[in-house]
Amino acid sequence: MSLRFAGIRHAYGTREVLRGIDLEVGPGEIVCLLGPSGDGKTTLLRLAAGLEPLQAGQLAVGGRIVARPGRDLPPEDRGVGLVFQDYALFPHLTVAENVGFGLRRLPRPERASRVAEALARVGLAEHARAYPHMLSGGQGQRVALARALAPRPSVLLLDEAFASLDARLREQVREETRQVLQEAGIATLIVTHDAAEAMAMADRIALIRGGRIEQAGPPEELYLRPASAFVAEFLGEVNRFPAKASGGRARFALGDLPTSLPDGPVQILLRPEAVRVLPKGEGVTAEVESSRILGAAAAVVLRVADGQGGHLRLRAMLPAGNPPPPRQAGLQIDAGGAFVFPAGTS
Repeated sequence: MSLRFAGIRHAYGTREVLRGIDLEVGPGEIVCLLGPSGDGKTTLLRLAAGLEPLQAGQLAVGGRIVARPGRDLPPEDRGVGLVFQDYALFPHLTVAENVGFGLRRLPRPERASRVAEALARVGLAEHARAYPHMLSGGQGQRVALARALAPRPSVLLLDEAFASLDARLREQVREETRQVLQEAGIATLIVTHDAAEAMAMADRIALIRGGRIEQAGPPEELYLRPASAFVAEFLGEVNRFPAKASGGRARFALGDLPTSLPDGPVQILLRPEAVRVLPKGEGVTAEVESSRILGAAAAVVLRVADGQGGHLRLRAMLPAGNPPPPRQAGLQIDAGGAFVFPAGTS
């Protein structure tokens, strides 16, 4: 089953938060709706779940229209599962009772079978009789996921489902959740403001800005071929340089790049990992201001002449195993991590 948004617009009073969203989540696909807080991500999720009436556009699940202006199927009739940010587990119910809460219309034997199946899928079969307060944060998240999967929905929606976990646990639980979702083969839409989470989880990312989708595609496409300066910056750290386009080349302190922009002022955004640190005397001369190990990588801050009597600072990311560079070094850029955009855009 698929989930399809067509021409979705939505406003709260005079403030329009969704301005024409067209997006499809295919069967078995995981799509992350990424963007800043307040730009309409959760509103779109609530519309899909049936928690908000649709004002404009059309919403379909598996080709069946479930919402259009003046006609909204109730949440329980949409075949949609929802995992909230705070998990919303009932503290007075056991894990099994929480998972089976939405299955009360089923005969008891089938309900028990569905609960056992869902708990086994998330690796919590042995915790069926535990209560929420006896679980870790990661286990609570998996119970919430099991509860959403138990009714065998056509579509699954996750709203900032990993935000309350600490950084190390978050990475582990995200990977476990992705495996579960892939095995389940359910169309899944995940709302997040965390670019690293979107890149780790998604088959495709839809980056929303101001109620519109700025760019949608596989994570590597948005990271390596951003459609705008906003996309480049949101997907990862960048160094920003003023530059000038002339004759199909954008020239700046570290060299020049091809561009199709008209002649005039432009800007170049450069990924830190696209900065190559060379021995002194090679490439562009740079002064090394600092070098710090950040786990698997080392962050190096460098200073280069801007060609106008001043200096520019930039940040490079190097493998942590490399020795810290000397006080002076040479620089070279990898054009695959450098992007040219109109000046002043963000």
